Amino acid sequence: MKKHLCWLVLTFTLCASAEEQLSAAEKFAQLGQELPTPGETRLASGAPGPAYWQQRADYRINVELDDQRQRIIGSEQITYHNLSPHTLSYIWVQLDQNRFRPDSDDMVTATAPDFEAFPYRGMQNLLSRREFDGGFVISQLTGANGEPLRYTINKTMLRIDLDIPLGAGESFVINLNWEHNILDAVAIRARGGYEYFAEDDNYIYEIAQWYPRVAAYTDFDGWNNKQFLGSGEFTLELGDFEVNITVPADHIVAATGVLQNTEEVLSEAQQRRYQQAHSADEPLFIVTPEEAVDNQSNKARGKQTWRFKADNVRDFAFASSRKFIWDAMAVTSGDNEVLAMSFYPNEAEPLWSQYSTEAVAHTIEVYSRFSFDYPYPTSISVNGPIGGMEYPMITFNKPRPYPDETYWDVRQKPDDYTWERSKYGLISVIIHEVGHNYFPMIVNSDERQWTWMDEGLNTFLQFITEQEWEPEYPSRRGEPKDIVEYMISEGQVPIMTNSESLLQFGSNAYAKPATALNILRETIVGRELFDFAFREYAQRWKFKRPTPADFFRTLEDASGVDLDWFWRGWFYSTDHVDISLDKVTLYRLDTGNPDVDKPLARQDDEELPQTISELRNAGQETRRDRRPQLNDFYSQYDEFAVTPYDYAKYEELLAGLEDRERAQLESGKLFYAVEFSNIGGLVMPLPLQIEYEDGDTEDIMIPAEIWRRNAEHVTKLFITEKPISRIAFDPYLQTSDSDLSNNHFPRQIQKSRFQLFKQSEEPNPMLRQEPDGWKQDDS
Repeated sequence: MKKHLCWLVLTFTLCASAEEQLSAAEKFAQLGQELPTPGETRLASGAPGPAYWQQRADYRINVELDDQRQRIIGSEQITYHNLSPHTLSYIWVQLDQNRFRPDSDDMVTATAPDFEAFPYRGMQNLLSRREFDGGFVISQLTGANGEPLRYTINKTMLRIDLDIPLGAGESFVINLNWEHNILDAVAIRARGGYEYFAEDDNYIYEIAQWYPRVAAYTDFDGWNNKQFLGSGEFTLELGDFEVNITVPADHIVAATGVLQNTEEVLSEAQQRRYQQAHSADEPLFIVTPEEAVDNQSNKARGKQTWRFKADNVRDFAFASSRKFIWDAMAVTSGDNEVLAMSFYPNEAEPLWSQYSTEAVAHTIEVYSRFSFDYPYPTSISVNGPIGGMEYPMITFNKPRPYPDETYWDVRQKPDDYTWERSKYGLISVIIHEVGHNYFPMIVNSDERQWTWMDEGLNTFLQFITEQEWEPEYPSRRGEPKDIVEYMISEGQVPIMTNSESLLQFGSNAYAKPATALNILRETIVGRELFDFAFREYAQRWKFKRPTPADFFRTLEDASGVDLDWFWRGWFYSTDHVDISLDKVTLYRLDTGNPDVDKPLARQDDEELPQTISELRNAGQETRRDRRPQLNDFYSQYDEFAVTPYDYAKYEELLAGLEDRERAQLESGKLFYAVEFSNIGGLVMPLPLQIEYEDGDTEDIMIPAEIWRRNAEHVTKLFITEKPISRIAFDPYLQTSDSDLSNNHFPRQIQKSRFQLFKQSEEPNPMLRQEPDGWKQDDS
């Protein structure tokens, strides 16, 4: 559309109804009441304050793995340090194995499955959960001097009542004896358990949430004694661990921390390889495939104890099996030398020896660049029945090849089962789980309350790490275009929802926040500013306990970018992105010069479309053609011809103008008013690509603040030297826009494909009675 220039074009973008102005004000309002008031414990900048504190718990544990009954028996001593300024009259302890009791809240509140599409796996999990005899059996709970302690068990929580309140700066010792059954993790979906191999009558054990753990006590939440329902994971105190694990004599054990007694549990050859691995630049076998086969075939008698020590960790997990191959290599992170290791059965080959330890090392290298140097001496990947779980220095990762050693490449969108049998499924889950050592094992956020603070941040860095593995890595999460389907779906809740109440868990807590951070980095803040701010957050809160407010405030504080509108839209709402490029209007400036304006006016008139009647009437003889006496002046009048009057008016115009004003008339600028509407509700920047008639293109980024006075409709003015032929919104798919069909002006033809299929017919009841009658070809 072409029009003469009206100078009001510069201001009509601000015109909005009172309702539209209110909507814009709400979307750009600062996060005030939504965030806790800062203070000396947590500063307004998002940093820990001078009054910051957190508790600590040290553990000494002895545990025995019963390979005959699939049971573990343990005793532990917890030294709890009250570093808060408060006096405590009781201490809460987590009993996470009680989730598997038949009367747990997780079991009792479970809702019915979707029987319209109920898989065998789902049925197996449903029935096995009902039959499994789970939960802790606590046989003793005493204090430092052996005196019994008063305690109350409330499902997955245990409260120890103190006879003498524990003052600020004081410590308290708790001694517990306990045991519990180990579940079949192939049958029951869980974060720990065993996998049985009938072919050789052996087990792989991946043991997690296996001992009573002190609950977190924080400045923002007091005791975190929420019941464990399965989805909301964990929030724990940091501490030092000494753990002695007794297993069958031919088992190989992987665990949190550093092995203290290699000379007792490894052969001389294995000890030599173990030492060599500390300087190896590629994976080196410590336990070879042949030794693993020998172990699983010739079961040894007796037991042996593996001793581990781990400093400044929030949890401890281990894996044990006589089937394990063990390889390792060295990786450098800053000034720290790290031993990257993998434990896996021969059934995991050929994928695991080629990719697992390399993926561990790659993760440490990339994550350390974006956060902080990896502070622990080891990082382990274990293959077993657990799909993907993380603990300090050790991760459980399920993908392995088919029994015939084939596997998928999976560059198309896979289903979960195919992903578990693919090369990229393995690499991705290892990157993700090893990455969790940074978030939340070190940046110690509260997983039970805010899943996204570790899963979302970790998935964001996982995406970056995957893209540095190889060109066109098939990442499943991170790209803005890949979250569109979720963001327009039904049944959503905001990211800032308690972990146990999330809907579409993976998309909500993993994919959406990861995508949001990628958009911040690539589109809103920019890589340099964002990377500095994200690294600042990680380093501020390393070995500390951040909240969402600390994350939001730090990113703004360190980048210098006001992002409250972004947190409000992406984290506190379920709005989606659908911005429509509605209309483009070209305004030309009338110069007053008839030699310029009259030819342009003629051109505009000639470009007007003809009506159907005008087209069909063209060339027909009219009455005036037959009777020339009907012609007059206006019969030959050319309204676009330049007249003396036009020149006089132009001279009159110029006489009244200053030189600056004359230059404006002669500038030859083109004025394009581009109208946008916000259909999805989520305010976002406007990344645009403008194509000119001469073929040149220009990329322009308009910040989201363009919506600050009217969040529903805006008009942006572009002043150009040459004509525009096309304008595209979000040409590089960087905003998660849900409808690409309205992103272009002029509109583009939308392309798609369809397939033909041949309709089949079920055999009738008569045919079903005949032997093989139902196999007849009715074609």
